[in-house]
Amino acid sequence: MQIRFQRLLNAAVVFTAAFLLGSPVSAMDLLSAGETVTIKTKPIREFEISRTDNVFGRLTFLGGLEVLTSNREIGGLSGVLSVGEGTQILAVTDNGHWVSADVDQEADGTPLALGNVRYAPMRRKNGETLRRIWGHDTEGLSLDGDTLLVSAERANTIYRFPWPLPTGNERMLKEVKVPQGVKELRGSKGLEAIAIGPKGSSLDGVIVAVGERGKSESHDLPGFLIGGGKDGTFTIARSDRYDATDAVFLPNGDFLLLERRFNLRDLVGMRLRRFDQSEIRPGARLVGEILLEAGYTFQIDNMEAIAVHQTAAGDTILTLLSDNNRSILQRTLLLRFKLGAAAG
Repeated sequence: MQIRFQRLLNAAVVFTAAFLLGSPVSAMDLLSAGETVTIKTKPIREFEISRTDNVFGRLTFLGGLEVLTSNREIGGLSGVLSVGEGTQILAVTDNGHWVSADVDQEADGTPLALGNVRYAPMRRKNGETLRRIWGHDTEGLSLDGDTLLVSAERANTIYRFPWPLPTGNERMLKEVKVPQGVKELRGSKGLEAIAIGPKGSSLDGVIVAVGERGKSESHDLPGFLIGGGKDGTFTIARSDRYDATDAVFLPNGDFLLLERRFNLRDLVGMRLRRFDQSEIRPGARLVGEILLEAGYTFQIDNMEAIAVHQTAAGDTILTLLSDNNRSILQRTLLLRFKLGAAAG
């Protein structure tokens, strides 16, 4: 017991120091009381099938993993956080679970394998699980200092949890007060992507939230600024039948939106759009720059989660996860890209 307590204390000290210095979150114990899961992984070396050149504009595909397991509880991955310079991930599922894993990787961030995979149910303040009260369609995940923000789609709300999660039994701190417009989003096309504005930026402390889809397929994507004295709404131009699935702020302050589509006309698709943070303000309509678009000839599935971290060398690495909807017809994928500087 004393040894265990000391390990948790050491992890807390490391985290606190990293947070105060503004450096990446260090690796730590995660979900130690959770259920362990046996998995296998298959490497993905080419992002576009039969293409050996892995450079796609500003993005270089480092590699990926297909995750195979018979345990359905870690399917449906919908939001992710990259921890310890990419050596760990913490994810949320759309059935109200935390999922953690260690990432065996090369120095440049190329993923080699996953290990120590665990899951634990998210719990409300009273200890009840989110599934118990049907608030568990959790989709987005963002780190806000010493707390985690989690978006829930059907409930159209945002939960705040403590960070880190050394055991997985940690309880929700509270629900974030959201504007009425968030509550009025369409059930299964409701609140999806969330990200917290970077420290020192014009959006410092502001929650930027995006709905999966607007009132109809012809409407733009609804966006919300919550807290930080910047409350308001904005929209993101919807095009080519893409829906929003996740978002993250890059180290330079840019806002990155992950989008996906799946229909009989287009089959499966994924897109990444970049926005300058200065464009995100009440009343704005954003269009953005397409960094990457991929279709059925690429190694993608229902891409729903994105995280960012920096390597010791200062490279910016994107980690993407797919939601397999716990279906044998879909795959759980982890993909890694290095983001380069803009041309010119």
